[in-house]
Amino acid sequence: MEISEHLAALDREGRALAEAAASAGPDAPVPTCPGWRVRDLLRHTGMVHRWATAFVRDGHTDYRPDGGEPDLDGDDLLAWFREGHALLVDTVRAAPDDLDCWTFLPTPSPRAFWARRQAHETAVHRLDAQSALAEGPRPVDATLAADGVDELLSAFHARDRSRVRTPEPRVLRIRATDTGDVWTVRLSADAPRTTRDAEGPADCELSGPAGRLYAMLWNRLPQQAVTVTGDASLARLWRETSAITWS
Repeated sequence: MEISEHLAALDREGRALAEAAASAGPDAPVPTCPGWRVRDLLRHTGMVHRWATAFVRDGHTDYRPDGGEPDLDGDDLLAWFREGHALLVDTVRAAPDDLDCWTFLPTPSPRAFWARRQAHETAVHRLDAQSALAEGPRPVDATLAADGVDELLSAFHARDRSRVRTPEPRVLRIRATDTGDVWTVRLSADAPRTTRDAEGPADCELSGPAGRLYAMLWNRLPQQAVTVTGDASLARLWRETSAITWS
């Protein structure tokens, strides 16, 4: 995906998140984030948006901690969230292509990194916000979802901090049935290694529409939401060890 496509997704997903939060109300439980209510989701996501904005706007080339979550609620909290989301979209859109600032995943450029990362940060939390509604969340667009699966597998879980590991080498395959994208994840005692291919046999395959794979791999849907063939213990391993947490 191009930067312009990630920015369009970031804009769209953030607006949808705000709309769902307004409909659900700040006290509504968020089923996909046990223990959270909508106010917690807005405070967290709004904080992340402002944290990301500062790197792009101010050109920080080293890590800076976030500014903390606000003591806001109700309409004031929703307005604060919308303001921060719009500021993030505008800031990344206006940033130069040769932007130099801190990032934490492999990327063609810092501007491309922040557009992509915040598009997916916001899309995942849009699923959370809509899970608070009776009708539940709408699937993430297939193209965006496939891109997000790639970011999760090829970037987040390529890091040494990934806990998705097996004592002996195993192979997990992820197949998006609507977009045609396929990933092969080689598991071992080291960090996973992912390639975009279907080479060789797999011990377990997870297949389904990209939007369902995206939500399942981000632990927003149960593994039963996709088709699991082969050794289902690898699907359970993913569920138990793959969580990406804020730190």
